[in-house]
Amino acid sequence: MNLEQLPKGVRLAVEAAQEKKAGAITVLDLSGLGAFTEYFVICTGYSTPQLQAICSEIEDVLYRELKRTPSHREGHRSAEWALLDFGGFIVHVFGEQARRFYDLERLWRQAPSLALPEDSGAPSHKELSEKAG
Repeated sequence: MNLEQLPKGVRLAVEAAQEKKAGAITVLDLSGLGAFTEYFVICTGYSTPQLQAICSEIEDVLYRELKRTPSHREGHRSAEWALLDFGGFIVHVFGEQARRFYDLERLWRQAPSLALPEDSGAPSHKELSEKAG
């Protein structure tokens, strides 16, 4: 699986997350598993403002490009986790601890996955933590 093979909405969500410097972006293809959705887009935000910015950017881009809005949102104001349900795919934006705790990649390990490389120009989570504190 590669990024170009994914549906346009999934690609746009990934690109929007990259724009806001989300970390560890992974796409899981659940389409052959009889799951409730076809794809998960999973990424990490390293602060509450970044988590919220990632969600807002994904929503803005998908509305602007495809006139799509999430049918369901959860946790958008939370510092730990947010979910955007676009029907055919669900975006999970986690804080670092929540990502390790829920470990969706392990739960859905039978699903084909695509882990996108980190942006070498993006600050590391350590750099972001140092700036915040």
